Amino acid sequence: MKAHLTELLFSVVKQITDHTDSSIIVIDRPKVISHGDFSTNLCLVLSKTLKKSPRDIAEIILEKIPSSDLISKIEIAGAGFLNFFLSNKANNQIINDILKLKNSYGHNKTGKNQKIQIEFVSANPTGPLHVGHGRGAAIGDCLARLYKASGWNVTKEFYYNDAGAQINNLTQSVKACCQNIPKDAPEYPKDGYHGDYINEIAKSFLSMDTIKCQGQNVKASGKTEDTESIKNFSVAYLRNEQDQDLTAFRTEFDVYTLESSFYLNGKIDSVVKRLNAQGHTYKKEGALWLKTTDFGDDKDRVMQKQDGSYTYFIPDVTYHLDKWERGFKKVINEQGADHHSTISRVKAGLQGLNKNIPKEWPEYVLHQMITVVKEKKEIKISKRAGSYLTLRDLIDEVGCDATRFFLAARRPDSQLVFDIDLAKSQNNDNPVFYIQYAHARICKVLEEWGGDISTLKLDTSSVLNSQAELKLIKSISIYPEILLQATDETAPHQIANFLKDCAAELHSYYNDSKFLVEEEKLKIARLCLINSTKHVLKNGLNLLGIEAPQRM
Repeated sequence: MKAHLTELLFSVVKQITDHTDSSIIVIDRPKVISHGDFSTNLCLVLSKTLKKSPRDIAEIILEKIPSSDLISKIEIAGAGFLNFFLSNKANNQIINDILKLKNSYGHNKTGKNQKIQIEFVSANPTGPLHVGHGRGAAIGDCLARLYKASGWNVTKEFYYNDAGAQINNLTQSVKACCQNIPKDAPEYPKDGYHGDYINEIAKSFLSMDTIKCQGQNVKASGKTEDTESIKNFSVAYLRNEQDQDLTAFRTEFDVYTLESSFYLNGKIDSVVKRLNAQGHTYKKEGALWLKTTDFGDDKDRVMQKQDGSYTYFIPDVTYHLDKWERGFKKVINEQGADHHSTISRVKAGLQGLNKNIPKEWPEYVLHQMITVVKEKKEIKISKRAGSYLTLRDLIDEVGCDATRFFLAARRPDSQLVFDIDLAKSQNNDNPVFYIQYAHARICKVLEEWGGDISTLKLDTSSVLNSQAELKLIKSISIYPEILLQATDETAPHQIANFLKDCAAELHSYYNDSKFLVEEEKLKIARLCLINSTKHVLKNGLNLLGIEAPQRM
């Protein structure tokens, strides 16, 4: 409809101005239904060019605009806005389009099957996933679903930092537990991990268990001095556990990349050599530095320490070079806000490689901290993890649907308070319940009707014109625009907000109207409307990775 209105308006613009670009025409959605289905400020835009008042220009446009059977009327409002009201034919066409497209309604092809890689979670394999990882999983997975629905060729990727100091700390912690060294003993590693899961890994290692991780079997030697086996087994154990948590969270990945692989294949050394060759490094105080200030950083950064080991951002630069070489011209990294300081360093390293990588590549979506409350008290730790609340704790407490919704329903860059009591409640205050109940209500009416749902089609002469019906039609009609906008702005919370609004219109319609009336034509028309709403609710919930129940 926006394209149709733009075409009609531009035909007039070409008659009365010298404009050759239709981009001057902006079509918006009025918030108040009495203001129509669409509006434009075109008359105000043209006022200066034509040296006429916006209202005078509006009169000219009304006189010259071609007629359309999809528009019932056009009104001049305020200082010169034009408000468009859709005809019954247009509304009926919207409903029938949804009934025809079903699960693909709202999808678009703006991505043109271009490759996009979305990296998210990327937790260190040193412990269970915490609620912050959960927020990253919810946002990242929703972004992947949005881009796929917008016609992109999406690759979801998890990057494991399975090398470096944190892995050594994990290894030494498990080794100490294998040797029955108490966590509060002076001999226990100073930077070791203290959660109960360390004891579980040690017990499994001593039992010589075998862990299956990403298609490979890792068997424990059971020898308390076998540091290499302890390391490999511990990492595999935690990776396997993280995979199980993500499966319970309905989050899957296409590719898993290991930091250690870039040490093994020599790519990290190759990156360092190229940065040296490009003249972007220097030695100081026994360390090798990267001139990140050449690329906008506030100070230069150490890339190789005195002991020869690399700082963490050099493997990150190598990993992103690998992404670029795999052909991903668009990459989005979903990470916690604590990664903000690494962005400039990674981009500086990429620019220093002189590989024609755009300065703005890759893109980042950073999420803020989460506070979890229960009975109005903050919950900070889980006994098993030792120092933080795990994602599994939330899933077990409130279920996957509520966890996903609450973690994705706020702007990523805003702090989030996760209210466990609200997430578990079975009433309209809980947005997840509210939306799912709207879907279930529709399913119940259609079941009571008992007819063949696949045959539902709105007669072109049908009239649905009550306030509740017009509001609901308007709500479901904007879904494609919301999907596109949420994708462009990397903002899955917009889908959650839309679903709450759409569910509200459905509940209002449900309370205002009877569906299984005696008049057959009216009954079928109303069933078509709620069935199309059911598809929209289900499609939106699917973008959030949430189920659409038929009964509640």
